[in-house]
Amino acid sequence: MFIDELTLNIWAGNGGDGIVSWMHEKGLDHAGPGGGDGGRGGNVYLKGVQDIGRLSEHRFVKDFKAENGGIGMGNRMQGKSGKDLTIELPVGSVVTNTQTGVFLEVLNTESAFFLKGGWGGFGNDHFKSSKNQRPKESTPGKPGEGGEFFIELKLLVDVGLVGLPNAGKSSLLNSITSAKAKVGSYQFTTLVPNLGELYGFIIADIPGLIEGAGEGKGLGHKFLRHISRTKILLHCISSEHDNPKEIYKTIHDELKKYDPELLKKPEVILLTKSDMVEEKILKKRVAMFEKTHNNVLTVSIIDDASVKTMKDRLVKILRRL
Repeated sequence: MFIDELTLNIWAGNGGDGIVSWMHEKGLDHAGPGGGDGGRGGNVYLKGVQDIGRLSEHRFVKDFKAENGGIGMGNRMQGKSGKDLTIELPVGSVVTNTQTGVFLEVLNTESAFFLKGGWGGFGNDHFKSSKNQRPKESTPGKPGEGGEFFIELKLLVDVGLVGLPNAGKSSLLNSITSAKAKVGSYQFTTLVPNLGELYGFIIADIPGLIEGAGEGKGLGHKFLRHISRTKILLHCISSEHDNPKEIYKTIHDELKKYDPELLKKPEVILLTKSDMVEEKILKKRVAMFEKTHNNVLTVSIIDDASVKTMKDRLVKILRRL
């Protein structure tokens, strides 16, 4: 089950309490204070992983907490520090505090500091002074940072394949990368984003959009967020359509409804299933798009030469952009 948003309760560890204790030294009836400070609570770190399904592992366990610090000990010994906690999230995750709105983005696979553990409390040895040789006070440990966090995955990819259902996106991804996306002859074959790699560039097959997706219709609206971080939009339009320009306009309008900023991204037009129409018709449709777009490609996945030509041209475009 693919999950790209959930809510978790995450807390750093609490600091350990300081204690009141007395030194026990041979020959001294009234030794000084010996209560140690409490240990520091464990911190929380976030680490990105290249696994878009990692969030699904957290759907049953919603509470995470680093280890608390140990209480202070006698003979002025500090309590043990709590163990830090590292939570793994897919690269591209946005973690937002539901109360404050403060957020952190997980953009790489390095561990990032997230929540600070509480400081340990002071033992009575900390309060010893020239005027107070036998203090009887101590302080409790401080609570660790934490709260409720909404986690939303936004894929971080180079190319996002967008188009209506059955535009051939999954088949294309399988043809130009080592991905094994599910392919079928019915709408919404793709229920989750699929990723593939082409000469170091990451390509994502975004589930098919429909008219009204920007307003929440169909499945595509669930995944529009993943397009927000895509560097280039590759519009997949089946050559079988009598009016491919109208198909482009449908997707264009849905992207605009969701976020007008998406329209500022570089676009590549790809006419798929080019073997399904006569060559002269295909050329007319290419010429039509070239009036408004600099990068227009065609492909037939049943023609190896066509796939190779399309891959080579796409890579050149990606390197240039």
